[in-house]
Amino acid sequence: MATMSMIEAIRNAHDVAMDADERVVVYGQDVGYFGGVFRCTAGLQKKYGKTRCFDAPISEQGIVGTAIGMAAYGLRPVVEIQFADYMYPAYDQLVSEAARLRYRSAGDFTCPMVVRMPMGGGIFGAQTHSQSPEALFTHVAGLKTVIPSNPYDAKGLLLAAIEDPDPVIFLEPKRLYNGPFDGHPDRPIVAWKGHRAADVPEGHYVEPLGEAVIRRAGSAVTVLTYGTMVYVALAAAAESGIDAEVIDLRTLVPLDLDTITTSVRRTGRCVIVHEATLTSGFGAELAALVQTECFYSLEAPIRRVAGWDMPYPHVHEWHYFPGPARVGAALRETVEAV
Repeated sequence: MATMSMIEAIRNAHDVAMDADERVVVYGQDVGYFGGVFRCTAGLQKKYGKTRCFDAPISEQGIVGTAIGMAAYGLRPVVEIQFADYMYPAYDQLVSEAARLRYRSAGDFTCPMVVRMPMGGGIFGAQTHSQSPEALFTHVAGLKTVIPSNPYDAKGLLLAAIEDPDPVIFLEPKRLYNGPFDGHPDRPIVAWKGHRAADVPEGHYVEPLGEAVIRRAGSAVTVLTYGTMVYVALAAAAESGIDAEVIDLRTLVPLDLDTITTSVRRTGRCVIVHEATLTSGFGAELAALVQTECFYSLEAPIRRVAGWDMPYPHVHEWHYFPGPARVGAALRETVEAV
């Protein structure tokens, strides 16, 4: 075991995968010599050489397009899009090529590639460095979507993604990169930067895609969330005094529907929390699934707590994020509903 931040766990996952399988190649903007804008690939080029870890031009379409070709050829590329906001030029490659390759070729070709992207706000990066576009990927059949909330999961899920035979979108919450987050959006990142978050095995292990984890057991209401909002939900449950069960989804596609429905049928109430905008966010799909699968067990309307329906508000970033107060209010309203 070693104590690692999420950045260190992600870097270690790359190292373990590259050491075990020479087909794994890592590239993207500034990921080679510099080690990535967040340093998630630092040292890999020096250890494995410029043919295994290298820099790419500023062309997201080119980065993802070449990765698809490499994957079809038999390699296992892991590419980094510097910020999730930059992925839009590459979206057609993901939708029209990567996601459909297995189906279009009747199984003759697969696309074992991983696209890593830092997501979400918290670094005062304004509109083009702070978005949470996870719902855009979950809509595309053929893509898997993963969002870890801690270093242990980040490493295990990334290794599982690298070993998966199909394309995986791996979204990394920036507010969790450097250490633990206490759930309060009004406490800037500098207050906890440098802290370490978890003990992580140094060797190989995987966390299965499609398995959620209950972070807090409870009987009054089920909270469905992922990424940074896991800590917001935990803080809201603790500060409100409500016996909430907090489920960290970890992977949105495939989704662990069994864990969700088992919890909601027992509690009879459900609150969904995510950082992305409310309208057409992934929470809408979760609400629809809970309504369909748990209708006769529900004792209150399903509530969603999310970001505002507006372009990312740089100046009001810390008010945009759902915080313990907003989530706690939703928990109380849900529990008190008759």
